[in-house]
Amino acid sequence: MASLLALPVLLAAVPALAADPAAPQIKAAPVADLVKAVDIPYERFTLPNGLTVLVHTDRKAPVVALSVWYKVGSKNEPRGKTGFAHLFEHLMFNGSENAPDDYFGPLKEVGATDANGTTWFDRTNYYETVPTGALDRALMLESDRMGHLLGAVTQEKLDNQRGVVQNEKRQGDNAPFGLIEYEEYETLYPAGNPYHHTTIGSMADLDSASLADVKGWFRDHYGPNNAILVLAGDIDTATAKAKVEKWFGAIPAGPAVQPVNVPVPTLPAPITRTVQDRVATTRVYRMWAIPGLDNPDYLPLQVGGLILGGLASSRLDDALVRGAQTAVAASAHADVFAQGGQFVMEADVKPGADPAKVGAALDSELTRLMTDGPTADELARAATTFAASEIRSLESVGGGGKASTLAEGLLYSGDPANYRKELEAAAKLTPAAVRDALAKWLKRPVFALTVVPGERTGSGEARGGDAALPPAVAAPAVMAAAATTPDADRSKIPPAGDVPTLDFPAIERTSLKNGIKVVFARRSAVPIVSVRVSFDAGYAADPLGARGTTALLLRLMNEGTTSLNSSALARAKETLGASISGVGLPDSTAFELNALVPNLAPSLDLLADYVRHPALDAAELERVRAQQLTTIRAERTDPYSLASRTLYPAIYGPTHPYGYAPSGTGEAEVVRKLTRADLAAFHARWLRPDRATVYVVGDTTLADVVPLLEKSFGNWPSNRMAPPVKDFSAPIPTPRPRIVLIDRPGSPQSMILGGEVIAAKGTDDTVTLRTANDVLGGDFLSRMNTNLRETKGWSYGVSSLINDRADRLLFAVYAPVQTDQTGPSIRELQGEMTRYLGTKGTTPEETALATQGSARELPGAFETSGAVLEGIAKIETYKRPDTYYQSLPARYRTMTPADLDAAARKIIEPKNMVWVVVGDAAKVRAQLDGLGLPVEVVKGE
Repeated sequence: MASLLALPVLLAAVPALAADPAAPQIKAAPVADLVKAVDIPYERFTLPNGLTVLVHTDRKAPVVALSVWYKVGSKNEPRGKTGFAHLFEHLMFNGSENAPDDYFGPLKEVGATDANGTTWFDRTNYYETVPTGALDRALMLESDRMGHLLGAVTQEKLDNQRGVVQNEKRQGDNAPFGLIEYEEYETLYPAGNPYHHTTIGSMADLDSASLADVKGWFRDHYGPNNAILVLAGDIDTATAKAKVEKWFGAIPAGPAVQPVNVPVPTLPAPITRTVQDRVATTRVYRMWAIPGLDNPDYLPLQVGGLILGGLASSRLDDALVRGAQTAVAASAHADVFAQGGQFVMEADVKPGADPAKVGAALDSELTRLMTDGPTADELARAATTFAASEIRSLESVGGGGKASTLAEGLLYSGDPANYRKELEAAAKLTPAAVRDALAKWLKRPVFALTVVPGERTGSGEARGGDAALPPAVAAPAVMAAAATTPDADRSKIPPAGDVPTLDFPAIERTSLKNGIKVVFARRSAVPIVSVRVSFDAGYAADPLGARGTTALLLRLMNEGTTSLNSSALARAKETLGASISGVGLPDSTAFELNALVPNLAPSLDLLADYVRHPALDAAELERVRAQQLTTIRAERTDPYSLASRTLYPAIYGPTHPYGYAPSGTGEAEVVRKLTRADLAAFHARWLRPDRATVYVVGDTTLADVVPLLEKSFGNWPSNRMAPPVKDFSAPIPTPRPRIVLIDRPGSPQSMILGGEVIAAKGTDDTVTLRTANDVLGGDFLSRMNTNLRETKGWSYGVSSLINDRADRLLFAVYAPVQTDQTGPSIRELQGEMTRYLGTKGTTPEETALATQGSARELPGAFETSGAVLEGIAKIETYKRPDTYYQSLPARYRTMTPADLDAAARKIIEPKNMVWVVVGDAAKVRAQLDGLGLPVEVVKGE
């Protein structure tokens, strides 16, 4: 459950953070002023069948978000049926009686964004954001799977989605630390407790699910009286009521979901356990079961977790990471469910440090907080951080924005406006309240888990279930009432509606006195401003013999300025509610700020200090160097990252700027040698005013923001050194098709990553090519995903992509698949490419779906200021006209199947692909030998 994290509202200002008179003076707006911006007006009505409907009007874009929340999750599963709630989430996307095909088809056609479904312990939800003209279609689809599903659930669909879910389970298990969830729930909650088993369930229970079982599960849980429907966006209550009654009114109520008793367990005694896994470094955990949203203690526990290990200036960071430097990362948090949860502390031990001492330090910091409580300053910064997070989330009507916020409040607390109550309750929190809640729940026996590098202890194949759950009980009988509303005409799916007009904001430009370019667009839906200071640099600017320089520099820049040390910088950001970070991209190095409008001026000053005056402290360098080396080791234990680190140099060549790990972290032997002087020289050479562009999008005006930028960046003197130029002259190697098999014994799944460098650059017009890729592998309904996931059930998801680069682009195929189908999966992927690029090119239906869906989704895609900023940055980076996005619908309208075929056939060459497979060589080598490509076996880590 993505629970609201409410934090305290206490102080309007905080003391100065540094004695240095040159330090930016941090004066923040009162938290109470920020909280006033957190508001979601709504109206509520209930149909006679029990469906509760919430409506919020937001006219900023011609889109409506639908969010349907069912009061059923994995905690409702009886013995022998673990994983059923999640399995049914999948089945409910596979068609209904009046819309028998995959639901992503009609949703793609209308340009739905944020379209998905999720299951957790306490609920199942489905959501999509659609253009206003497509609302009837979305309502028909949601109502049809609520009231007209079972006739479309076949044995074939069940068997297919069972395979997909089992591969989803394997994919999660295959990741580093992928088995820790089992350790957590199985230890903290005794067998038979509804939170003891994981939501994805056990392989055995999934295998045994019969068609009768799953149909009975649906009848018992998915009635309208067990659901909440939220409509948010370009809609009013009168319209909503008429449409909802039309589509949902005739669906009869079902049995009420019965309450589940979930006591908060206490371990009889402390438990200490050590397990091995393929991980980069030892991780030390401390875990407790805690109460959920039905107990008021959840709020001070969440606050305590934030202060202990959630803020950038947290106590664990200050003590273990910045102070003793015995850990490369440390955190704490409270995962809160409806009726329970976990408080978790964890630390990644610095190589060479003693895990026992790190564990003791975790215990010591917790004891200190339980004894003394937090300071008022800590509570105030936590309050600002939370209020800022809440404001940012409300810019979007769908996804995790307004619709889900209202639904969660009603589902868990009986009040859609519970987010307001949380803020008000948090305002009354005192240090003593946080101290006492932590002491009450965390002085109980602890589960102390240590994960050490090595061969994995056990597997997840036989875990995730619970044979001690109560047996299934027949649902209460429901007297069928005569429908008061005639059912809507479901003989055909409602039309997609006209392509909505994209209201992309006008782009304004100017320059500061020192020549820095400013690109601006106004978006006033919420009182935030997004800023990006972007430099023409990026990982491609890293010297050939010093790759990883940008990544290490960005880590070090985050550890303080010449006037604010690492902790003071973190506290300053929290005081302002500002998110500031450095981002390394392939072709640019960017510094991003998301600021609250009342705090924009001091936030920009802090950003300028961050960018212009990094301390580059030598002592901090050694600490962040250890973090980056740990990250590199972690990438070598993660299947996808390991495959990426192998593929890029194989196809670009090791001397090309793109020819190394796409994460930009570099190689360990190089990172160990980089000096402070190297980083300072790189900063001076590449991060300079004449290479900078400032992007600003949000609730301000260009006239208002320019004086603030002049003050913070306009007096930055130009660099007299000749401007550097990235060198892309290294030749791309002649393709050498082959399979590189990275042996990872015991892997429950194979990670397949194939790729080739294509004859196109980011500045080229690739709209038609990317649309063709949607048909081949870039979309959920693509040929590749339909084959391996929806037809064969061999994978949780398969995709192909064309990446974003200023220079030569990459075509890649991503496919995590079950081990016994590794070779056949590559053969199928090769076959799909060969057929698409040969005799079975794009069909008119595929063309219509790809082009019309892409045109209709544009308004939803640019709903937030962050999305607009990213779009404008691409216009600048790839030298596109300002009207680029507005021109796309007309371009899509004229595309033909022949256009898509010609674009793909000109660029993509399957015979040039290099395939990297990360898996168990003993089980997959023989499968690969039959594919007609040379196989190179490499030992994995």
